[in-house]
Amino acid sequence: MTVPEQLDAHLQTGATTLCRAWAVTRLDGQTYGFTDHDRALAFDGIEFRADTGLAASAIMQATGLSVDNTEAMGVLSDAALREEDIRAGRFDGAGVRAWLVNWNDVSQRMLQFRGSMGEIKRANGAFQAELRGLTEALNQPMGRVYQTPCSAVLGDKACGVDLNAAGYSHEGAVEIVEDRKLFRFTALDNFDDRWFEGGRVRLLSGAAEGLMGVVKNDRLAGDGRKVELWEKLGAAVAVGDMIRIEAGCDKIAATCRLKFNNILNFQGFPHIPGEDWLMGYPAEGQILDGGSLFE
Repeated sequence: MTVPEQLDAHLQTGATTLCRAWAVTRLDGQTYGFTDHDRALAFDGIEFRADTGLAASAIMQATGLSVDNTEAMGVLSDAALREEDIRAGRFDGAGVRAWLVNWNDVSQRMLQFRGSMGEIKRANGAFQAELRGLTEALNQPMGRVYQTPCSAVLGDKACGVDLNAAGYSHEGAVEIVEDRKLFRFTALDNFDDRWFEGGRVRLLSGAAEGLMGVVKNDRLAGDGRKVELWEKLGAAVAVGDMIRIEAGCDKIAATCRLKFNNILNFQGFPHIPGEDWLMGYPAEGQILDGGSLFE
């Protein structure tokens, strides 16, 4: 890591005016700035607040491809990081940048850390967040997995399905909601039973705006439609809030072909032999002419 010339000259004086500043950018684009200095700072279009109680432990950095890690700790504040936002998952995976700054001249600064938020713990009105460096991605498996089901996410680049096309989503107002996970609709009968099962629900307005959930059950009956999520949404949902429900995919080839007409983009390997076939041996009466195993 190269120290900028002006900041290095300041460090060489021995009498420094240094502090740390952090910028947290959520996945929805909202950015929060914090500093451990006793007054606010501003640079790069971000105001770094000094009254948030945020502090960070020493940043562990190394050369090569080893993972950089640190932690951030602070007091939950209505004006800054709110417990309900953390509980709702709004800060999950948020981008984090940390600078060493000369608070007397903020142009003298050095970016020390860039990464994302990992595990966040809450207790007694405070939080502790694990910060993961960019090399954390090297710990993740890479490459394709040869498996029967599709490995793509419905609607992503590999899949190619346009979820905005007619028949693949519904947007409307919440009619009945129970326990932040069960939605009932009286007239949503223009989609087949289980059409949304495995799909996503996203809130477009209200206290839970921007939050998403995965559909566990989708049942169409004579009294209407019931859509149940796997987990409760992290914020309250009220009648009248706007909601978007997207079609679900069970990752098998038949669904890709019949429901989405997208078999050319199917990312699985439905015809790969299973373990039983690999461990089997020839038996009398079997046709072993090298032909297809599927009819």
